[in-house]
Amino acid sequence: MLTIRLARIGKKKKPFYRVVVIERTRPRDGRTRELVGTYDPLKKPAEIKLDAERIKYWLGQGAQPSDTVRSFLKREKIA
Repeated sequence: MLTIRLARIGKKKKPFYRVVVIERTRPRDGRTRELVGTYDPLKKPAEIKLDAERIKYWLGQGAQPSDTVRSFLKREKIA
């Protein structure tokens, strides 16, 4: 099963996240299917960039968003 969730990149104490499509059983930073956005919590306000077209495609294919990504989708009015 596919999920849309965050994968952490960046240095210690300086988080930066990618919004990725990945198989549910893979580790957080494991091999991904596709990068569909980014999230930078350090900027004020936090910066969220999402590729709405690709997210809609993956949701149509049955991918389930994580709770955090679901809140991003509602905030950006994608799903």
